[in-house]
Amino acid sequence: MTEARDVRIKRMKMRSMRRGIKEMDLILSAYADRNLAAMDASSLDNYDALLHENDQDLYQWVTGQIQPPTTYADLIADIAQTFQK
Repeated sequence: MTEARDVRIKRMKMRSMRRGIKEMDLILSAYADRNLAAMDASSLDNYDALLHENDQDLYQWVTGQIQPPTTYADLIADIAQTFQK
């Protein structure tokens, strides 16, 4: 059974705001609210995969402390722009 798009987006928004560290809650929930509805299936797949990454790694990628994996480089750059606004 395939997850409906609206259900998937709601799940990812919830996962974005319920992270392990508060900083990532704030960063990812702001990004999810602004962007998930407009994403295509491939972009949603990539964001969904990103949500399974460790919060400490995500935080270092978004803040530019370390380089993200190439799989997530464009997505992290987009998230970082949202974070900086």
